Amino acid sequence: MAAGKSVVGRKLAHRLKRGFVDLDQVIELREGMKVREIFKVKGEAYFRELERLTLRELLRRDGLVIATGGGVVMDEENLDLLKRQCLLICLKATPEMLLKRSGRGEERPLLKGGDRKERIAKLLKQREERYDQAHLSIDTTALSLDEVVENILEAIGNLTAPSPLPSPSGRGRG
Repeated sequence: MAAGKSVVGRKLAHRLKRGFVDLDQVIELREGMKVREIFKVKGEAYFRELERLTLRELLRRDGLVIATGGGVVMDEENLDLLKRQCLLICLKATPEMLLKRSGRGEERPLLKGGDRKERIAKLLKQREERYDQAHLSIDTTALSLDEVVENILEAIGNLTAPSPLPSPSGRGRG
């Protein structure tokens, strides 16, 4: 939440020449209401089921950069699918920065009630074990958008770079 998933995802997709999809936006378009309204009118369980079904549908398409909501990984099946089928990247930031970035929080149903900074810290703690299972984690607190995207591109490059191991003949990479 407010770590930069959508803005980073858009820019990353552009740099990779891939399509970009924001999972929450797809759900909002299909339901004809904002996520906060879905939570209010139909409940979190209903939203999470939509999220699960929509994610599975999107993962059947190739070449997408997908920005998911921060809670998507709390569903074990979602997390397993993402880990198996994607490069799963977790964008993190300090609770103070997330609070600042989330503005008044009206669009954030999980920040309703009580002290918002405490709510953020509690959500991060609840999700920490799941977030730690991502293939790559980047703390966006002190980074610009371009720096975050460059870090991701570098990590992708490292995944696809040829191995520096010597050839079987022992003479290097020839």
